[in-house]
Amino acid sequence: MSNSKLYKGSLSTIILKLLAEKDKMYGYEITQKVKEITNGELKITEGALYPALHKLEADGFLQVEVKKVDNRLRKYYKLTEAGMKEKVHKINELEQFIENIQGIINPKFSI
Repeated sequence: MSNSKLYKGSLSTIILKLLAEKDKMYGYEITQKVKEITNGELKITEGALYPALHKLEADGFLQVEVKKVDNRLRKYYKLTEAGMKEKVHKINELEQFIENIQGIINPKFSI
Protein backbone atom coordinates (compact mmCIF):
# COMPACT_ATOMS: atom_id res chain seq x y z
CA MET A 1 0.00 0.00 0.00
CA SER A 2 1.55 3.24 -1.06
CA ASN A 3 -0.30 5.33 1.52
CA SER A 4 0.91 3.98 4.84
CA LYS A 5 -0.64 7.03 6.53
CA LEU A 6 -3.79 4.94 6.86
CA TYR A 7 -1.85 2.57 9.13
CA LYS A 8 -0.27 5.29 11.24
CA GLY A 9 -3.17 5.61 13.67
CA SER A 10 -3.20 1.84 14.14
CA LEU A 11 0.49 1.35 14.94
CA SER A 12 -0.02 0.92 18.69
CA THR A 13 -2.77 -1.62 18.06
CA ILE A 14 -0.53 -3.52 15.64
CA ILE A 15 2.31 -3.60 18.18
CA LEU A 16 0.05 -4.71 21.04
CA LYS A 17 -1.52 -7.45 18.90
CA LEU A 18 1.84 -8.83 17.75
CA LEU A 19 3.23 -8.84 21.28
CA ALA A 20 0.13 -10.64 22.55
CA GLU A 21 0.71 -13.39 19.99
CA LYS A 22 4.38 -13.79 20.78
CA ASP A 23 5.69 -13.49 24.31
CA LYS A 24 8.31 -10.87 23.50
CA MET A 25 9.83 -9.24 20.43
CA TYR A 26 12.54 -6.74 19.61
CA GLY A 27 12.02 -3.75 17.34
CA TYR A 28 13.47 -5.08 14.09
CA GLU A 29 11.57 -8.34 14.60
CA ILE A 30 8.31 -6.36 14.84
CA THR A 31 9.01 -4.52 11.58
CA GLN A 32 9.83 -7.77 9.79
CA LYS A 33 6.74 -9.56 11.10
CA VAL A 34 4.48 -6.74 9.90
CA LYS A 35 6.20 -6.78 6.51
CA GLU A 36 5.72 -10.57 6.32
CA ILE A 37 2.05 -10.50 7.37
CA THR A 38 1.23 -7.74 4.85
CA ASN A 39 3.29 -9.29 2.03
CA GLY A 40 5.53 -6.23 2.03
CA GLU A 41 2.65 -3.76 1.74
CA LEU A 42 3.33 -2.17 5.12
CA LYS A 43 6.84 -1.22 6.08
CA ILE A 44 7.14 0.29 9.53
CA THR A 45 10.10 2.63 9.82
CA GLU A 46 12.27 2.91 12.90
CA GLY A 47 11.21 6.56 13.07
CA ALA A 48 7.61 5.46 13.60
CA LEU A 49 8.17 2.26 15.56
CA TYR A 50 10.46 3.35 18.38
CA PRO A 51 8.46 6.42 19.47
CA ALA A 52 5.35 4.18 19.57
CA LEU A 53 7.20 1.55 21.62
CA HIS A 54 8.53 4.20 24.01
CA LYS A 55 5.05 5.70 24.46
CA LEU A 56 3.52 2.28 25.16
CA GLU A 57 6.28 1.63 27.68
CA ALA A 58 5.79 5.03 29.35
CA ASP A 59 2.05 4.35 29.56
CA GLY A 60 2.77 1.11 31.41
CA PHE A 61 1.64 -1.22 28.62
CA LEU A 62 5.08 -2.67 27.86
CA GLN A 63 8.02 -3.79 29.88
CA VAL A 64 11.51 -3.94 28.46
CA GLU A 65 14.02 -6.71 28.91
CA VAL A 66 17.59 -6.18 27.73
CA LYS A 67 19.57 -9.23 26.64
CA LYS A 68 23.02 -9.64 25.20
CA VAL A 69 22.81 -11.28 21.76
CA ASP A 70 25.91 -11.75 19.61
CA ASN A 71 27.87 -9.26 21.73
CA ARG A 72 25.14 -6.64 21.31
CA LEU A 73 22.46 -5.49 23.70
CA ARG A 74 18.97 -6.08 22.37
CA LYS A 75 15.76 -4.67 23.87
CA TYR A 76 12.85 -7.08 23.99
CA TYR A 77 9.36 -5.70 24.51
CA LYS A 78 6.70 -7.63 26.38
CA LEU A 79 3.10 -6.79 27.32
CA THR A 80 2.27 -6.00 30.91
CA GLU A 81 -1.10 -6.97 32.38
CA ALA A 82 -2.29 -3.44 31.61
CA GLY A 83 -0.96 -3.92 28.08
CA MET A 84 -3.09 -7.03 27.60
CA LYS A 85 -6.17 -5.06 28.65
CA GLU A 86 -5.20 -2.17 26.37
CA LYS A 87 -4.78 -4.60 23.46
CA VAL A 88 -8.38 -5.77 23.86
CA HIS A 89 -9.58 -2.16 24.08
CA LYS A 90 -7.56 -1.06 21.03
CA ILE A 91 -8.71 -3.99 18.91
CA ASN A 92 -12.35 -3.34 19.80
CA GLU A 93 -11.87 0.32 18.98
CA LEU A 94 -10.26 -0.51 15.61
CA GLU A 95 -12.96 -3.04 14.73
CA GLN A 96 -15.62 -0.39 15.43
CA PHE A 97 -13.73 2.12 13.27
CA ILE A 98 -13.48 -0.38 10.40
CA GLU A 99 -17.20 -1.12 10.70
CA ASN A 100 -17.99 2.61 10.55
CA ILE A 101 -15.77 3.13 7.50
CA GLN A 102 -17.39 0.12 5.81
CA GLY A 103 -20.77 1.72 6.49
CA ILE A 104 -19.62 4.89 4.75
CA ILE A 105 -17.99 3.13 1.79
CA ASN A 106 -20.68 0.47 1.30
CA PRO A 107 -23.86 1.80 2.90
CA LYS A 108 -26.69 -0.64 3.32
CA PHE A 109 -29.89 0.71 1.88
CA SER A 110 -33.11 0.15 3.74
CA ILE A 111 -36.35 -0.12 1.82
